[in-house]
Amino acid sequence: MPVGIFRVCLVVITAIINHPLLFPKENGTIPENTEEIIQKMKEREEILRLEQLRLEQEIAGQEARQKALEKAAKVVEESKEEKVPWDMWTAISLVIFLLIELWRQDFQEGNWQDTGGEEDEMAVLGKVFKGVVLPDKATLASFYEKRILGTTGDMARMREMVEGFADDLLEALRSVCNRDADMEVEDCMGVGSMYENWRVRKPFVCDLIVPFAPPEPYCFRSQTWCSGDSFPPDEQGYGTIKVCRADEDVAGCICDKTKLGEDMLCLLHSQANTARRPSSEMEDLLCFKNTQYLDADQVMKWFQIAVTKAWNRISHKYEFDLSFSLLDSPGALKIKFKSGKSIAFNLTPVVQYENSDVYFISHFPWSGLAADLPSSTHWFLTFAVYERRFIQLVSKMLPANACHVSCLQILSFLHGKQCSLTGPSGLTNYHLKTVLLHLLQARPCQDWAPEKLEARLQDMLKFLEKCLHEKKLYHFFIGNGKIPAELAFPIIFQRAEPLNLFRPFVLHRDVYKKTVDTFHEMLRNTSALINEYTVHIPHAHTNGIHKESL
Repeated sequence: MPVGIFRVCLVVITAIINHPLLFPKENGTIPENTEEIIQKMKEREEILRLEQLRLEQEIAGQEARQKALEKAAKVVEESKEEKVPWDMWTAISLVIFLLIELWRQDFQEGNWQDTGGEEDEMAVLGKVFKGVVLPDKATLASFYEKRILGTTGDMARMREMVEGFADDLLEALRSVCNRDADMEVEDCMGVGSMYENWRVRKPFVCDLIVPFAPPEPYCFRSQTWCSGDSFPPDEQGYGTIKVCRADEDVAGCICDKTKLGEDMLCLLHSQANTARRPSSEMEDLLCFKNTQYLDADQVMKWFQIAVTKAWNRISHKYEFDLSFSLLDSPGALKIKFKSGKSIAFNLTPVVQYENSDVYFISHFPWSGLAADLPSSTHWFLTFAVYERRFIQLVSKMLPANACHVSCLQILSFLHGKQCSLTGPSGLTNYHLKTVLLHLLQARPCQDWAPEKLEARLQDMLKFLEKCLHEKKLYHFFIGNGKIPAELAFPIIFQRAEPLNLFRPFVLHRDVYKKTVDTFHEMLRNTSALINEYTVHIPHAHTNGIHKESL
């Protein structure tokens, strides 16, 4: 404002000074052209008037801007006062939204076992399967009889032969081991597809697990990912095994962690036992270097050496050779006859989890589930014994000649055949068996009658496609609170968070894409693959079968 007034005054003073009548000429006479001078004065006055108007407008604009700035400052102050309540409501709204989202995810995972007792629930699945037409019941029955049953008739005889030889080999192993220093080996148990009667693809391989325990006075103390301690997501499904003395407290004595001094003695441990766990002793107990944790690599090396010694002791009794068949699978053995034929089987050492039939295993020769262990001190847990018992328990309640095993065998054959054409995928036979276990629990027993083979096979394919689409296939036993009480399954695993077997697909997109492409290609080729291995059935005979099933 003062600047504007100063500028107006300056213009007026300049006009007065420059006025022609203020400084007349030296002769002091009025010029003769008076009218011309008056005209010029009027023009100058008009110019000055316009300049004054412009200055007044400029001053008014400055005052308006000043008022606008003051108003804006006032608004800013008011907004600062209201900022804290607004931020509080925003935070509350965000927290409510996150809680609703977490509840929605928990609700979905909490109902993962409800795979659909209704037919309509199975219909809301992927798009690829809708265009797939499976062969009719007669074609499937003929395919199963000619291709599946015709090639699996020798499995019982093979299992008996392998089990007898394995028992003899383990007995020889015990005789060559030092009972006071070496691990104590128990009797072997058969698990997997050969002992659940659904193996279809050759070569037939028997899977045997061999529990072992440390020599006295040591014992194993195991720790799993669901035992309370936090495990990273990539270590879920694993556990560690600690080698301890039987008289040692779980938390360990304080004398192992504190220097007591020369004049002090632990009342629990004698002076002879204060140095009872030197590094060399723990390594003799197959522990990882400078730790008390059982090393899977050390165990497999010890087991290979012990099996080799045991075979050298009894080899003269047999008219065949025994060798380790695979370098990347330490427990893979092969019997070679002089005729050129061979029999393969896996003999894998395991550690029992507490007093249950859950076992720690170093690797899965039959499913590849533990291909990438976090470290050699991490052991995967196998529920193979409970899986076999569950299938046996359910089979007793199903109709005669139920189609559950047939469905798994056909699906396993189709997937194996497709992989032989397009290369391996991330889908394994263990995944296929997991799908069957879920459906066995979800569907009524009468749904597994032999005449419903086609419908149940469709269910398995739809369910598997849905799991691939969502990248979620949960382990059947872990986190499943509906396990029959007859199995006496450990409650700690029933209360654990469900374990997603398809989690690797989330981390490896290339493997996931290859797996999905292989599965979709298998769906498109299902009819061709089945018809390729099916004997032609006359049309009249087909109609007769349909009438009988109705």
